[in-house]
Amino acid sequence: MTEQAQTRAQQLLGDTAPELVRLTDDVLFGQVWADPALSPRDRSLVTVAALTALHRPEQLDAHLRLALANGLGKEELVAAITHLAFYTGWPNAMSAMTQLKAIAEA
Repeated sequence: MTEQAQTRAQQLLGDTAPELVRLTDDVLFGQVWADPALSPRDRSLVTVAALTALHRPEQLDAHLRLALANGLGKEELVAAITHLAFYTGWPNAMSAMTQLKAIAEA
């Protein structure tokens, strides 16, 4: 499989952790994200909130981009992250907002 045809998980960890990659691709993104109980937009909002709360900037970057692609607007993400500041901590929100700014202005 060419690198372009590989998923992001395969590119990052395919040689090191093939079972984690399979679970990521098949279960997380194959089943969980495909569940129609939540729209991709809503699923992105929940994921951005969780990654902000847990201060996971490496994962947050990709999910902010996905949130924008799934129909969330920059203003909605700004409002969500501002709201999260009061529940998840100011530093987490400031970091998330800095990432969003860099992505939105790129």
